[in-house]
Amino acid sequence: MPPAALSCQGLRAGYGRLTVVRQFDLEVDAGSVVAILGPNGAGKTTLMATLAGLVPRLGGSVTVAGAPLPSGRPAAASRAGVVLVPDDRALFSSLTVEENIAAARRKGGPPVRSILDTFPALEPRWTLRAGALSGGEQQMVALARAMIQQPKVLLIDEMSMGLAPIIVETLLPVVRNVADATGAVVVLVEQHVQLALEVADVAMVLVHGEIVLRGAPSDLAADPARLEAAYLGAGSTVAAAEHGG
Repeated sequence: MPPAALSCQGLRAGYGRLTVVRQFDLEVDAGSVVAILGPNGAGKTTLMATLAGLVPRLGGSVTVAGAPLPSGRPAAASRAGVVLVPDDRALFSSLTVEENIAAARRKGGPPVRSILDTFPALEPRWTLRAGALSGGEQQMVALARAMIQQPKVLLIDEMSMGLAPIIVETLLPVVRNVADATGAVVVLVEQHVQLALEVADVAMVLVHGEIVLRGAPSDLAADPARLEAAYLGAGSTVAAAEHGG
């Protein structure tokens, strides 16, 4: 049986003596979409930065396709196929769409224009500077720039930040399609809970750095009262309706 595409065992994350995420466990196969939900300050962004190697782990282990992922080494994480789309998108506003994507392309990677197969809406914007695009278009460029790197694990932090819900409704299915077409694991931090649950295979709620609810997205979506209680931190750590992780 092949190893999990992404595995986290007892992961602790934080800064120095400050522990922000405690005992984070996850094991998923290729092509899975994992929705990380939770209120502001829950530790979601710290978790993503730690998986991307930007913040050293305080404890625990992470493996990608069975290979240990070094702690606090973003270049090593990138070589292992871990790619982060940060919440601020981090585009070069003075560069064109094409130039932004080309800057991220790995040596020997696919042609830059091949990304238009996944993001055809970018073609009319191809020669425009990123700073002239709408928020939704900028987010699409950020996703395209990540995908040109052919990630094994794609981390998307708050994709909907500053976007209208109708734009999010068009972008989240793209995330689902990316996982299905490429086999990448997508870890998605998202505030639009119901929309995230529609595209995810595994969902969990993180509160005060701990997983308080984990389960099949369909089960969580069918019980909004339970979701609300989890967001409010009611009860202790629960791993209910376990599904794939």
